[in-house]
Parts: sequence; structure tokens; C-alpha cells
Amino acid sequence: MFSAAARYGDPSVALGVATDVIRLQLAHRSVRRFGPRDVTDDELTALIAAAQSAATSSNLQPWSVVAVRDPDRRARLSALAGGQEFIAQAPLFLVWIADLGRARRLADHAGTPLAATDYLESTLIGFVDTALAAQNAVLAAESLGLGTVFVGAIRNHPERVAAELGLPRHAVATFGLAIGAPDPSEPAGVKPRLPLDAVLHRERYDVDAADAHHATYDERLGAYQSRYGLSGTWTERVLARLSGPESMAGRHRLREALEGLGLPSR
Repeated sequence: MFSAAARYGDPSVALGVATDVIRLQLAHRSVRRFGPRDVTDDELTALIAAAQSAATSSNLQPWSVVAVRDPDRRARLSALAGGQEFIAQAPLFLVWIADLGRARRLADHAGTPLAATDYLESTLIGFVDTALAAQNAVLAAESLGLGTVFVGAIRNHPERVAAELGLPRHAVATFGLAIGAPDPSEPAGVKPRLPLDAVLHRERYDVDAADAHHATYDERLGAYQSRYGLSGTWTERVLARLSGPESMAGRHRLREALEGLGLPSR
């Protein structure tokens, strides 16, 4: 399970180099069923320290995180995120915040104008840096024997999530991360990814060479899905998920929500 062959669903694939970190990364899977043990405060502190060790654009550090343990609040966040039960079941739910409010407060304190935070580039920096930090936390969690799953549906109702968490102006919840000890009875494995040559281009982007791998990947993912009683191909999933505003669970109005929360993203 901790191999490139499992990651690509192809027994012929092997890496010429590997480390314990790479093996841990290859073994990553989303965990949606958690055991009874808690995530300790020492573990939480270590996860955030790992997150803060990620790269950050111009050392802006434009993110924050809200650790949610309260069962009632987790239940409310679960409802706002499409009723995903594992949010309520996980002992710890981290909500990652693109936080341009910190810079705004620095400017207010210094009596200095701060106009660049109103632009799309700054919003993108906030989202990108938040994602880099959160992925560091995921790897750290898995090194501690914990399981995780990202929750993009936390963006379904940005204003209500902001109110639930008491977010200041100029801050928005980017995604959630449920964390806990994996329940070994959960029927899930390492989900195959697109073949490496579908995503790796050398020197210049080669559309034909990359797209030639899609049919093969549909077969491999279909085989994985069937092992767990699921159906559908990757192509079908992509086209359904991106078919139009109706497939976005309310997130088609994200620009409007960002502006209302103080991130106009011009």
C-alpha cells in the first residue's frame, strides 16, 4: 500500500528513489471514519508548528486556523458543509482561514494606507499560503498515525461559517480539515492518481501526450471504485462536478461572499 504502484494503480510503476517521507506521502488517503481517541493538545501544537514551517509569500503569513473541538459547533459546521457526518464525528476539526485582516490591523495601528489587500492577487496569496500550510499539517498528522480529510464544502456558506467562528473582517474560511485516529474498519484505500505522464510536462506543455492517458486512468480508477462498491469514471466525475453553477453547492457566489467579508478581490 505504501508504493508508487498503489498510488498509480499500476504494478509496473516504481520510483528510483524513496525516503520515509515520500513513502508516507504515497500512502496518503482521505479518512472519513474516525476511532475514539482524541487528538492531544501537544499533537495540535505540533501540527500548527509544521504548518507554520511551510513557505509563505514575502513572509506575509496571511492565514490563521480555528481549532474546533466543541461537539455542538462541529455539528453546526457539518450542517453548513453539506451534512458531512465525519465533521461531527472527528475529535478535531481545523478551519483554515485566508486572513488578510492581520495586515489590515497592522496598517490601522501604524496609520498607514493598505490598498493592495483589495486585489485578487492578495486573495490568491491568502488561499495559496493557507493551502501550503494545511498540507504540511496533513503530512505531520499522518506521521503521528492520525488520519485527515479536507473539506472544501466549508465554502458553501462563507458568511455563516464566518459568523459561527467569529471571523474578523478581511478573513474567510478556505476549507476545513477533519483529524482523528483512522477507524480501521473503514473500507478505503490509496486512490490511484492520473499517470505521472499525464501531469508532468518537460520543457513545454504537450496536450496530446498528456490527454492520451485519460482512458487508461478511467479504467484504473474504475477498478479501484468497484473494489469499494462505487461506480463511475474519473471523466464522468470531472464533467459532473464542473458542469455548471448548479453543481457547485452554492460556491458559484463566492466572489460576492468574498466582497461582503472584506476581500473584494478586484
